[in-house]
Amino acid sequence: MRIDLNSDLGESFGAWRMGQDEALMPAITSANIACGFHAGDPGVMRETVQLARAHGVAVGAHPGFPDLAGFGRREIRCTPREIEDMVVYQVGALAAVAAAQGVRLQHVKAHGALYNMACRDEALAAAIAKATALLDPGLFLFGLPGSALLAAGAQHGLRTAAEVFADRAYNPDGSLVSRSRAGSVIDDTSRVVARAVRMARSRTVTTIDGTELAVQADTICVHGDTPGAAELAMAIRRALEEEHVRVTALGHAEAGTEP
Repeated sequence: MRIDLNSDLGESFGAWRMGQDEALMPAITSANIACGFHAGDPGVMRETVQLARAHGVAVGAHPGFPDLAGFGRREIRCTPREIEDMVVYQVGALAAVAAAQGVRLQHVKAHGALYNMACRDEALAAAIAKATALLDPGLFLFGLPGSALLAAGAQHGLRTAAEVFADRAYNPDGSLVSRSRAGSVIDDTSRVVARAVRMARSRTVTTIDGTELAVQADTICVHGDTPGAAELAMAIRRALEEEHVRVTALGHAEAGTEP
């Protein structure tokens, strides 16, 4: 049994520092690197790719809405063509930064509001999938299990990865509980670790109303801006490995090059 462990990184920009990128790298297998719209800048992108390469962590693009003030977590109404252009622009920028260091992207994972909207909106999902496939049809596209985003990825010939969140509460329909609601983010470390192991091994999660929900789980996200994220990620990895779950990047597993 294998699973990927990913984190959203490279979210500092200018003089503003955010996250625990260096401390997280030894625990994770895939890094979702901000591309400058919701966070990040060219120098931070370069530094984060360098860190990932040094630790053998797969690199993915993390495109979002152009919303630095709202950290990309506010919904912005855009046409599918506008979304396609945004994604091409951001993923292309990170791909170039990575290529300059001899690194090829593994995946694309939309950020924040863009991710949540595309998981339920077929037109937006198709725009993200089309943009990704145009740039590199060999990339993985991340999305919630059973979402429009994964369906669109498959329709555009992409490899897809169902992503689960051990530290986020779920609605009975499989969507994430809005961050505006109390209890949407779980901060009890032991509970988060137990949920991660259960998602990986049993493919189930308890929703906010107590319902048991079946979930496909190819990759588990640990948010890089969560307090104590590095320690949490390492605790999750240790617990998974103790349960005989091999933690490895998706591309490494397919190529047979996992550690």
